[in-house]
Amino acid sequence: MNICIFCSSSERIEDKYKEMGYQLGQMIAQAGHNLVYGGAIGGLMTTVAQGAHDAGGHVTGIVTDHVARHGLQSDIPDCIVTTANLAERKQTMLELADCFVAMPGGCGTLDELFTVTAAGIMGEHRKPLYLVNTDGFYDSLLRELIHMKALSFIPAEESYRPHVVSTIEECMEAVNTPAAPKKKKKRSK
Repeated sequence: MNICIFCSSSERIEDKYKEMGYQLGQMIAQAGHNLVYGGAIGGLMTTVAQGAHDAGGHVTGIVTDHVARHGLQSDIPDCIVTTANLAERKQTMLELADCFVAMPGGCGTLDELFTVTAAGIMGEHRKPLYLVNTDGFYDSLLRELIHMKALSFIPAEESYRPHVVSTIEECMEAVNTPAAPKKKKKRSK
């Protein structure tokens, strides 16, 4: 399975997030999955890729031409795909991934998270998205989504939404456990 990780490239984040990224990368590889990620250097991007690589996993980096031209491309990935821009990068990630995991991150992570969510709402894919809400990182965002739903900006019956998990262990358990098929309701005669 190709697991696409959305995460921060900031080096200024606390070490606990970097350690979490490294462990998640290891867990992905140890479970026999492939890592797909942004392919740049720094922060969680480096640690998640290093963790997967160190555990013998296959790592694919998706970088923009801008990242490559400015020497910000990681040398960890086994395979690098270069795209013209961010829109093409996100589309490539959508196509390559079997599921998505959004770790703590900034504007880029939110952009990727909402791109996948909006595409799911539009019916362009049914691939699961896991939101890792470590230490309540995404609590404010989740409250805002509830507020938007209360005001009917988000439909009461959402057609697609992220699965919120608290830890990377919970995330990997969900990724590795296939969802039970929904039972069809019997029609009464």
